[in-house]
Amino acid sequence: MKNIADLRKSYEAGELDEHQSASEPLTQFEGWLDAALKAGLPEPNAMTVATVGADGRPSTRIVLIKGCDARGIVWYTNYDSRKGRELAGHPWAALQFHWVEHERVVRIEGRVERTAAEESDAYFASRPLDSRLGAWASPQSQVISSRAVLVGHAARAAVQHGLNPPRPPQWGGFRLVPDRWEFWQGRPSRLHDRLVYRLEAGRWIKERLAP
Repeated sequence: MKNIADLRKSYEAGELDEHQSASEPLTQFEGWLDAALKAGLPEPNAMTVATVGADGRPSTRIVLIKGCDARGIVWYTNYDSRKGRELAGHPWAALQFHWVEHERVVRIEGRVERTAAEESDAYFASRPLDSRLGAWASPQSQVISSRAVLVGHAARAAVQHGLNPPRPPQWGGFRLVPDRWEFWQGRPSRLHDRLVYRLEAGRWIKERLAP
């Protein structure tokens, strides 16, 4: 195997200037996300979610953003999963987007709340049938003996609910309400551009960080 310590990359795809960037972090984020979508980057909506358990151990996983507005960043999951249980006990999280081809990273931190039941219901109803049945089939994060367990659960859910399965009570949305955003743009010589937006007395303060 190649020595990974020897891997090198010069970041030259763009720049991030505090005088040219948006005054509001949501506007800056939407611009970068839109650029990733228009460029056809692979899974531009994928983000890492980091949570902390009662034992202080952090954990991360990849989920897909399903909503973004002034209220915060939304994704959907099983509330009984590890992340769901950790957020129930410690309702703070960090998100990260990494658009490799654009040499960009966005980090978002804040408090997490559940979306309203009506909002979760509306999104669940918009999902493909197989995905809705899958939400009933998977006891997410629990140990199972084999994949056959999932297949059996899905088959039983299909028989029980038919073409219109309701949203499982343990499944729904989370919304992270940001109080800190960071935008990272790779630059040559590891002198990367980093801008942080932090919420202070209801106002967003924008500052440059050393790379």
